[in-house]
Amino acid sequence: MTSILIVDDDVNILNLVEVHLQDAGYHVYKANDGVEALRILKGILCDLAIIDVMMPYMDGYSLTKEIRQQYDIPVILLTAKNQITDKERGYDSGTDDYLVKPFEPQELLFRIKALLRRYDKQVENSVVRLGDISINKSNYEVQIGNRTIFLPLKEFELMYFLMSHPKQVFSREHLIEQVWGLDFAGDDRTVDVHIKRLRERFSDLTDTIQIKTVRGIGYLLEDKSI
Repeated sequence: MTSILIVDDDVNILNLVEVHLQDAGYHVYKANDGVEALRILKGILCDLAIIDVMMPYMDGYSLTKEIRQQYDIPVILLTAKNQITDKERGYDSGTDDYLVKPFEPQELLFRIKALLRRYDKQVENSVVRLGDISINKSNYEVQIGNRTIFLPLKEFELMYFLMSHPKQVFSREHLIEQVWGLDFAGDDRTVDVHIKRLRERFSDLTDTIQIKTVRGIGYLLEDKSI
């Protein structure tokens, strides 16, 4: 289910938007200010954020900038103002769209669907999710539940390839070709070393996946979340 974060210090707006989003089939998270929003985003993979401009502690522009630095999700700014300078500031902060209050909930839904379609096209080949694990090739982050980890480059690329092809068996030679390239001059036992490191890293973090050895052939990644 697509998850959307709503950030607004007006509880009436929060509840109104929440009702319409839930009716449309979205899962909703709510925050009253930017500080709470960032805390939610650290623990939850949200697909889109709807942010009010005028809020205490951290305004919508500042929050949008923070989100842009850390996450690759679309942002819609809500504001009571309709001045071109305010829109310019909003787009400069990194927002994808801008909606002036009061607005029709149906228009907000239209804009959400359009942004999600656009982002799906951008990241459909860059993000892989299995159970509680999400691996993002655009920013090299691995999200496991509420934790974010960063792997050495070749470990990341190997993990990304295996997660992209669960339950498929690959020989060491094939993995070398896909991850290290055809011009790799090292030993194919390099794969064994990297597989061992990945097993050690992930064994204490999740039971969603398991990298298995297929004797005489190579390796496969088993998805246990199904």
